[in-house]
Amino acid sequence: MPGKKSDTIAVDVLLEPDARMFAPAEANNARLRAVFPAGFALDATHRPHITMLQCFVAANGLEVFHAAVGDVLRNARVTDMALQAVRYYYEPAPGAGLAGICVAPTPELLDLQAHVIAAAAPFMLATATIDAFTGGHDNPAYDTLLIDYVSGFAAKHAGAGFNPHVTTGVAPVDFLDRMIAEPFAAFAFAPAGAAVYQLGPFGTAASLLKRWA
Repeated sequence: MPGKKSDTIAVDVLLEPDARMFAPAEANNARLRAVFPAGFALDATHRPHITMLQCFVAANGLEVFHAAVGDVLRNARVTDMALQAVRYYYEPAPGAGLAGICVAPTPELLDLQAHVIAAAAPFMLATATIDAFTGGHDNPAYDTLLIDYVSGFAAKHAGAGFNPHVTTGVAPVDFLDRMIAEPFAAFAFAPAGAAVYQLGPFGTAASLLKRWA
């Protein structure tokens, strides 16, 4: 069940990476929290993941939404995908940046995202309030940024705009500019499964709604 009662739920259809991604993600998270303690740790309410789609769905339509996207995810054999982590990146935000590890957008990932969005389209709502998430932020500008990001995900962050990544934390932009300029040792990993989560602050995967092994 969702982590918070609301008529609308902000959801993240995602791939859960295997153990080969966890250690680099957790190491980067610890580094970011050292310079920005107000950020978040990677834990049960901040699961490392690769977002395929973020959108708003009516709470009373979650089960049919899960069935539709679940058919796509099960047929995709996601655990057979060979993925490559290739660089650090960050998304600018008010007063800081949301950092992560980028994943090469393979044809298989792009095809899967297109099919997920097509299956989800009949259930997607245009927008919602911050109550659709498990919680908001101390800074209202983050609330607005997150709502706008989810509302525009399918239009702006799919296909040619898709940047598959694992979010690792928050830090000041000047620190992140230095971090992304550093050499990055690429590494291989794979999805361990797929799931739908309710989104939390900073767009984290905060509350598990449905998982496919």
